[in-house]
Amino acid sequence: MSDFNIYSLLAVKQIKTMTKRRDFIRKSVIGTTGIAIGSMGFSCKPSTSVPALAVDSQPPKDWHTDPEWSKIKYGDWGGPGVSPGPGPMDSILVKDYAPRSSLVTNETFLPKPKYPAIDCHVHVLARTPAEVTEWIGTMDEVGLERSIILTGATGEEFDALVDLFIKPYPDRFLLYCGLVTKDMESPDYSARAVAELVRCHNKGACGVGELTDKGYGFTKTELPRDKRLHVDDTRLDAFWEKCAELKMPVNLHVADHPSCWTPLDVFQERTPDYQHFNQYGEDVPSYNELIAMRDRLLEKHPGTLFIACHLGNQGNDLERLSQTMDKYPNLNLDISARDYEIGRAPRSSAKFLAKYQNRIVFGTDQGRMKSMYQVHWRLLETEDEYFVGRVGWRYYGLGLPESSLKSLYQDTARKIFRL
Repeated sequence: MSDFNIYSLLAVKQIKTMTKRRDFIRKSVIGTTGIAIGSMGFSCKPSTSVPALAVDSQPPKDWHTDPEWSKIKYGDWGGPGVSPGPGPMDSILVKDYAPRSSLVTNETFLPKPKYPAIDCHVHVLARTPAEVTEWIGTMDEVGLERSIILTGATGEEFDALVDLFIKPYPDRFLLYCGLVTKDMESPDYSARAVAELVRCHNKGACGVGELTDKGYGFTKTELPRDKRLHVDDTRLDAFWEKCAELKMPVNLHVADHPSCWTPLDVFQERTPDYQHFNQYGEDVPSYNELIAMRDRLLEKHPGTLFIACHLGNQGNDLERLSQTMDKYPNLNLDISARDYEIGRAPRSSAKFLAKYQNRIVFGTDQGRMKSMYQVHWRLLETEDEYFVGRVGWRYYGLGLPESSLKSLYQDTARKIFRL
């Protein structure tokens, strides 16, 4: 199965389980100002229009007269510096806007990283031996030493992945297992979760994850708040302690990008491609409440090594994240899927990665396309400016020194996984 088909299937699965969220998003279309946010962001096809004005006959707001809008859009410049007038671009939707830059800058192509890299955050991107072989070919082309697969699997599903990846290629892949969540209300739940962890470890699991709690807990169904299994739930205490005993790092995804807790309106930071992650108006704890849950976990289980993926979903505030890193020495990070955070703030990000280079690992979480890896090398190793990124933002290369690169690409992962 190709990467495209895999992600198509995942997208369909997500859409089916997000009816309430989709309904909320459909209600968030903004008049006729050219900012339509009704698409789920999964399809390349144009989204169908939603007759918002049929419900509200009021004329669309002229945001150009709104002081807050003007301040956010133009800052201290006070405006565009010209007298804007109407034109064809007034009908362009945000989701379709793809400006072609006229800026002439250096464009560095790096086929491989400076040091062989270990990708510490990928998922199951192959389902057949032929696809695994193809994957390894890509790894060789782009300079990847290993891929660490966050399967989230237990039982027979995990065993099958061991047969597919570890047995034929023990030096190229490592597997994380998952967490049992079935019958978590039963008195023996904690013991069963620990027993399956031990079994998976004996089969070859090197860690646990990706365990995701964006507000609904670790289960795949939306439970009442008092029934949800969050990271700091006492039912998981024995599990976390067993992870420490077995020296199995835990990859945690707690909360999400903070913009997910802000309305899908003209002030939303990320583009409509990401609106299906939005939690605003949902029956979930706030962003800060979820981060507090994670921090309680870190404090309660100091002997367990946690890797907070996506820069802990705090890459937008490196000062606050630094304080957290200083307070909890068992907290580690991966940079997966936060290229847009480090790419828009290259100087502070380079300093952060250097300061905590012994606790941050490289990861992608973006499939296995060759060009995706190579643009990571460009982002981390060069000082190229204003090149195309995701989220509608342009990136600036960090130009990391050799010590930071070596730690990020391989040394810290080798330490954590005892390679």
